[in-house]
Amino acid sequence: MVIVLKENPNPKQYENLLQWLESQHLEIHTSQGKHQKLLGLVGDTSVVDIDLILALDIVKEVKRIQEPYKNANRTFHPENTIIQVGDVKIGQDFCIMAGPCSVESEEQILEIAKRVKAAGANILRGGAFKPRTSPYAFQGLEGKGIELLLEAKAETGLPIVTEIMDLSQLDLFDDVDIIQVGARNMQNFRLLKELGTTQKPILLKRGLSSTLQELLMSAEYIMAGGNPNVILCERGIRTFETFTRNTLDLAAIPSLKELTHLPVIVDPSHATGKSRLVEPMAYAAAAAGADGLMIEVHNNPAYALCDGPQSLTPDAFDNLVQGVNHILPHAFRRQN
Repeated sequence: MVIVLKENPNPKQYENLLQWLESQHLEIHTSQGKHQKLLGLVGDTSVVDIDLILALDIVKEVKRIQEPYKNANRTFHPENTIIQVGDVKIGQDFCIMAGPCSVESEEQILEIAKRVKAAGANILRGGAFKPRTSPYAFQGLEGKGIELLLEAKAETGLPIVTEIMDLSQLDLFDDVDIIQVGARNMQNFRLLKELGTTQKPILLKRGLSSTLQELLMSAEYIMAGGNPNVILCERGIRTFETFTRNTLDLAAIPSLKELTHLPVIVDPSHATGKSRLVEPMAYAAAAAGADGLMIEVHNNPAYALCDGPQSLTPDAFDNLVQGVNHILPHAFRRQN
């Protein structure tokens, strides 16, 4: 349930309303928009008499929410959520996260970090822990990989994003700027609950076969724990098509923008699995209103230990950023 207050509500009446709602054992989330304040109620709202609330002088409107996700719902929070990471405001500024699928060596990550920053990336991505389909494939440098990412951060000033796979690794992520939850862990609810107890930004990737509502319910797990800093990532879903690695759901971008206030970024690298398709899909995502991109970049894709076929060279990434910058002034933007 959402209670929309009139402009400049009487402070005493407002306080009385809050006290009464709390006495009904409801959790209250306050959202201050440009012209009005909203109270989002979480809990058993069947005990609330809507007519009684509407009779109050300070109340403009009362809405019941049918969707099971409350905190992530745009009705609760009409204004876009903006998450500050380094110098970029994700949800307001267009964000580009770039770097290798996997951190392989100090020389590799430092070279790529410098190149992607020069091209216009805001955030350095790189895998330290790698979930792989085959148990014999390269699994990442783990803790050492995070150390090398932090070294690249110190060298370039770029914030870093890297994937967590298990709760036991959480202490290693103290200095990581954004914790990524991969597609395979999107419904690891125990992990999501624990990440909800932090205030660190969480990049939540859509599961391979997950609906948009399932993605938002996973975000709800994090937000219900007290962490509002969730970034959603569309990275392609599994369909009957086999030409591409996954099928990039571009319609998810404006759809999520309608359903939620959370930032939405797109990963065309994992969605297509082919480097020649990354650039056009990045352009399409930017045009459709995405808040940012996550792009895999490797200084020598042919010899990459992980996902070389979908990685761009630094020069190709530079071309992509230039193209995206031409598209952004004409991109679709939802009117709040």
